[in-house]
Amino acid sequence: MTAPIEVSGSEGEAQPEAVLAGVGKKAIEGRSLGRIALLRLRRDKVAIAGGVVIILLIVFAAAAPLVVKLLGHPPNDFHQEFIDPTLGAPTKPLGGMSGDFLFGLEPGNGRDLFSRIVYGARVSLLIGFLATLVAVLIGTTLGVIAGYFGGWVDSLIARAMDVFLAFPLLLFAIAVVGVIPNEKWGLEGNGLRMAVLVFIIGFFSWPYIGRIVRGQTLSLREREFVDAARSMGARAPYIIVREILPNLVAPILVYSTLLIPTNILFEAALSFLGVGISPPTPAWGSMLADAIGTYRIAPHFVVVPGLAIFVTVMAFNLFGDGLRDALDPRAR
Repeated sequence: MTAPIEVSGSEGEAQPEAVLAGVGKKAIEGRSLGRIALLRLRRDKVAIAGGVVIILLIVFAAAAPLVVKLLGHPPNDFHQEFIDPTLGAPTKPLGGMSGDFLFGLEPGNGRDLFSRIVYGARVSLLIGFLATLVAVLIGTTLGVIAGYFGGWVDSLIARAMDVFLAFPLLLFAIAVVGVIPNEKWGLEGNGLRMAVLVFIIGFFSWPYIGRIVRGQTLSLREREFVDAARSMGARAPYIIVREILPNLVAPILVYSTLLIPTNILFEAALSFLGVGISPPTPAWGSMLADAIGTYRIAPHFVVVPGLAIFVTVMAFNLFGDGLRDALDPRAR
């Protein structure tokens, strides 16, 4: 026989009116989709770790002069007194790593590797973010137009995407960057090279995000809220801006975080081939190219910039994967 359940409280407190009054004291709060996504992202420890690394990289790159002043030496100062004149390698073990030189010294001239890595992060992140911004603006605009209007407009933009995807971007970038003058459009030197790199990488990367936006728009234009807006007399620009674009924020944001490391790798590849940022401005790709001839006597010169690229790309990929899972309502 089941034991009786003990209930505390008077009979009046059990009445429906009293129950409703008690509920009112602690109102049930609804959670928006953004808050739900944030809570799910906070549970993903790997994505949070990637986000922390990204924030640290951005802070170090933005405050590079201050960081170098506190923890290193100017990136173009030579310290040949710590370099073996015969071998060209640092005289101290571990590539000259110490409290004064956290990542060691560059073989041959003795420049501080830590300072050059920090300033190289500024170049890589700036080009990666700006090129991604250009690609997102072009890809989102053309993708929404193609998906919403359809017909010959969709066919024309889709064929343009196919052409850009088949274009030999690396060869084109090498050819263009290699022949640009020292001064053009009010820019000169590495400022002009960075502007050209941002334009080339961003302009030829838009079809990737354009295809995603086009596919999402094809689905959204058939939804009930779009039909309701259309039946109330709303025109295409209003529907695109107020009804469709807000629902594209999540996929655009996710793909942008995954496109940034791709652009960083592309910039590093161009610098490695000698058509990226010109010396003496530090760049991770050019540092790897300089390390090819000295990796036998100073292997740390290969490891340090290689790890910088690897950690940066891995952090963006981990954060992008976590953000995608958090913004996907069908994911567990």
